[in-house]
Amino acid sequence: MRPDSPCIAICSTAQGDNICRGCGRTFEEIGNWVGMSQANKDKVWERIEAEGTALRFTTYRERAGL
Repeated sequence: MRPDSPCIAICSTAQGDNICRGCGRTFEEIGNWVGMSQANKDKVWERIEAEGTALRFTTYRERAGL
């Protein structure tokens, strides 16, 4: 079961990235998340899970470089 949001509070869109390094969502997806239908949220989740490049798919230990 997935959490409601992919957010892990490591936001790089505030620093100008078009795709957040923390959660893998686009700036637009982040801004529209609350109003998205569950079907659209599922599509975003499927894309970021398939890509698997966001920091949310790493452990804290990996992010800390330990």
